Amino acid sequence: MATHSAATWGTPLYVPPVPEPQPADLPAWQLLTAFRTNALTSWPRRAYEEWALERSVFGRPSFLLNDPEAIRRVLVDNDANYARTPAAMRVLRPIVGEGVLLSRGDSWKRQRRTLAPAFTPRTLPMLARHVVLATGPALDRLGGMAGVGSGVDMLTFMQALALDIAGRSMFSLEMERFGPALRGMIRRYNERLARPHPSDFFVPLSIPTVWDLLRRRFRREWMGLIESIIAERRRAGTSGRDGARDLLDLMDEARDPETGAGFTPDQLRDQVATLIMAGHETTALALFWACWLLTQAPDVQERVAEEAQGVDITPETALEAVARLPYTRAAVDEALRLYPPAFTIVRLALGPDRAGAVSIPKGSVVMVAPWVLHRHRGLWAESDAFNPDRFLPGAPPPPRFAFLPFGAGPRVCIGAPFALTEAVLVLASLFRRFRLEMPAGARPALPVAVVTTQPDHAPSFRVSPR
Repeated sequence: MATHSAATWGTPLYVPPVPEPQPADLPAWQLLTAFRTNALTSWPRRAYEEWALERSVFGRPSFLLNDPEAIRRVLVDNDANYARTPAAMRVLRPIVGEGVLLSRGDSWKRQRRTLAPAFTPRTLPMLARHVVLATGPALDRLGGMAGVGSGVDMLTFMQALALDIAGRSMFSLEMERFGPALRGMIRRYNERLARPHPSDFFVPLSIPTVWDLLRRRFRREWMGLIESIIAERRRAGTSGRDGARDLLDLMDEARDPETGAGFTPDQLRDQVATLIMAGHETTALALFWACWLLTQAPDVQERVAEEAQGVDITPETALEAVARLPYTRAAVDEALRLYPPAFTIVRLALGPDRAGAVSIPKGSVVMVAPWVLHRHRGLWAESDAFNPDRFLPGAPPPPRFAFLPFGAGPRVCIGAPFALTEAVLVLASLFRRFRLEMPAGARPALPVAVVTTQPDHAPSFRVSPR
């Protein structure tokens, strides 16, 4: 297989610090600890060099696939043979409900068909407009913090901005009222209940555990908050204060083209919960990691800023602006390669299969880990280095199924085009106005993966006007 390379690389490339791969396979009990504390420490060094990694975890065959053709088999050609694991269902269901992320079979097909019109390219101008409307005031507030001695917590800033964008895009609502409660609940869930417990792996899904009961209590509170936001939007009318339509309008109007049925109130609530959680959290992390990388590669930051200076970014021109920001888009893609928010895709084989050269028995756990895949020595030249040039137009594209920040196949993230549009517009708007630096001697941000790929701490950025 050919190693993906970029065009000529000039200046020395920045290699961000990451947890060292394990020298050898971990025993099962240490694997469980790693899954609960930082899954990035669970893979041995050979995972980044071999096309398939097979090991037995408590007697169950487990496979990590890096061969793009094997990945295609699992995620695309025979995806019906692979389901989410019971542990994943236990962790995700309380916060996303029975929406499109977790549903299966006919239920998933109906939901996906019904949602699809809300995420076609024709809706991107509306969504891009909301991005710019939210980003402008946020950057004005950032300007008020520029030069503050204690620095700026860019992780919190990006989380608040991404949540505001989600609120405007879905409800035409600014999130001053609901944002703190949403962020507080997500943080509380991530700190404890989102961390897999050993019982999540060994107790059948039909038998509730103590952790399941705690998650159910959280779910009632969380879904109640989502219902309150939807009710507030209903009271505000069918359009936002500026007359713009939003995703709630589109989902209200959505009908399954085969049955003509729309979403029930509970189904609509679960779709909204899925979009809030999966949408704003992962996008905020992508933006944080991009900012972190650009402080460590100032020449790249300057290229992003220079490109953005020449582009008109307004609510009316937002989507057209994205097409004129190819280097910014390349920087986003490279940040997603090095720090994929969704660091692993885990499936349970419902029946026997063969993926590439790997024979997969029924009941096996099959993993495709973007964190490993995106750093695989056989797929990427200088795989640990930050180099947006590899994603520029004209550069050799990576092998298909070697770059999966949004998954692949029928269950690819339905909001991927919107997330990319949002990330490009936010970064371009940010760096055309501000320069970001890390104070001398600042502790580097190290990735920690439990549900998403988060930094081990929120470093303070030095922000100065350009």
